[in-house]
Amino acid sequence: MNVTDPTISVVIPLYNKEKTIKRALDSIMKQTVLPQEIIVVDDGSTDGSRAVVEQEHNPLVMLFCQENSGVSAARNRGIREARGAWIAFLDADDEWEPGYLEQIDRMIRQFPSSIGAATAYFLGNEQGSKRRMTLRKLPFTTESGVLSNYFQVAVHSDPPVWTSAVCVNKQRLLETGGFPYGIRSGEDLLTWARLAVAGDYCYCSRPLAVFWQEKAHTYQAAPSRIPEEIDYVGAQLVSLYKSYHGPQKRWFREYIGLWHKMRASVYLRMEMNQPALKETLLTMYYGHNPLKALVYLFLLMYPVKFRQKIFQKFSR
Repeated sequence: MNVTDPTISVVIPLYNKEKTIKRALDSIMKQTVLPQEIIVVDDGSTDGSRAVVEQEHNPLVMLFCQENSGVSAARNRGIREARGAWIAFLDADDEWEPGYLEQIDRMIRQFPSSIGAATAYFLGNEQGSKRRMTLRKLPFTTESGVLSNYFQVAVHSDPPVWTSAVCVNKQRLLETGGFPYGIRSGEDLLTWARLAVAGDYCYCSRPLAVFWQEKAHTYQAAPSRIPEEIDYVGAQLVSLYKSYHGPQKRWFREYIGLWHKMRASVYLRMEMNQPALKETLLTMYYGHNPLKALVYLFLLMYPVKFRQKIFQKFSR
């Protein structure tokens, strides 16, 4: 089994994923091309996650432990410890298809100036079924190419760059600040946006990873977390947008609206009407999907059970 060259380190943040971490690790071991190393950062797990990793006894796997500090801190710790020139991220409850790393390695060689390499992915639910992600507006017609219009694709699709299906240049990632600390959600979207401003991703439209979603993600249950009252991600996106003067300016603005639409949907499903209204109006201000924003305003007049049914029926 060959090892990637240029060298790729895999970073897995781990927190209370005793039931799924072995599946994630096994999906790496089944790769047709192996990484240089697999760095697992246990972020203060209180279940048996750490023991599962310790039982692997595989020379590629290195386990680092720290007090619970959040997923960004765990990923940043893994980045610091990594020896590879490229960092592939995999969450402990997701998995890769066998040819994932081989395709990533191929694209890095083909497009060496790219800031990162990513692939499409499957969305899985708790029943075990999978569907392809929605992917529109790609700037190339071949299976892989340069994602020169990241923000345009992002506002028309499921997130094109997703944490468990992307490999980034370590040095470029460090230059953009890594993952922001202290944010409970959206830290990855902000990181990928920062990188998209700094350079282009190369991309494969073939799904080669699986995002196993919780019930809240598939609208089968209420959201488990309230959006952060102080919207650090939104503020940072606006700041980044103001400093950006590239060809994707229009789509970047709409991308900010997409972020507010995501926040509005959570508030709606939690029947928090005042912040839901605020986020919906911001969605409209930034020009993202005005028709859906109008639907959100309409839903404000109805009870949460009706809202939940609407989200389930029309979720993509």
